[in-house]
Amino acid sequence: MTHALKVMALPTDANAGGVARPGVAEGFGHVVIDTSQGHFHVVAYLERELPPGGIPAYLAARKDGARSFVLWAEPERRTRLATLVTTSAGNGVSEYRVWGGQGELLGTFVREKALSGKGLRTRWTVTRADGPEAVGYKGRIFWWYVWWPLFPLWVLIGVASLFSGSGDVPRGPRRIVWRAGREAPLEYRSDDRVVVHAPWADQRLAAALTAVVRSFDSWIGTPWDDRKK
Repeated sequence: MTHALKVMALPTDANAGGVARPGVAEGFGHVVIDTSQGHFHVVAYLERELPPGGIPAYLAARKDGARSFVLWAEPERRTRLATLVTTSAGNGVSEYRVWGGQGELLGTFVREKALSGKGLRTRWTVTRADGPEAVGYKGRIFWWYVWWPLFPLWVLIGVASLFSGSGDVPRGPRRIVWRAGREAPLEYRSDDRVVVHAPWADQRLAAALTAVVRSFDSWIGTPWDDRKK
């Protein structure tokens, strides 16, 4: 069965400084949801795991690609579904490990930023602990060739959109199709969903992938983990 996972912001009360409304998973700002059934249900509650130094230290480290967060099964934080930690980050290359709730390794992710020495497009490698790796590239190369010559136009449109408040800002190609041999087990679509095609895929690993990819939204996007409080 195909699953479509997406990070969703929980509703907050603007008059209370962005605090979650009563009864809406208080203490959490975002969740991973599954939209594959025509309606959504919560797969995991997302929470940053802060290093010594708290939020300022986390935000400083994330500039180099570091990430650290927990996926909880319920808002009461009784069950850890998975934990993502950074094993190395810097020079455009970041590596993460995803651990299950019992301390078992679920898999690893490696992000190699575009033009970091490995290619013209950002490359994501997903490796299951018990299976082969799947490699995906951000955007089709054809659409990047179309995008870059028109970049000055996109900038003008983006600036005009910001001033008009329409929010309709052009985005670069974002689709990622992960391939493992002849199979395409995972796909990140431009509507910010990770679609899980392979029946063997671990939903915990897929949810962690959804969260970490969305944390690398562009400067005009809204990464879920960059909150300053």
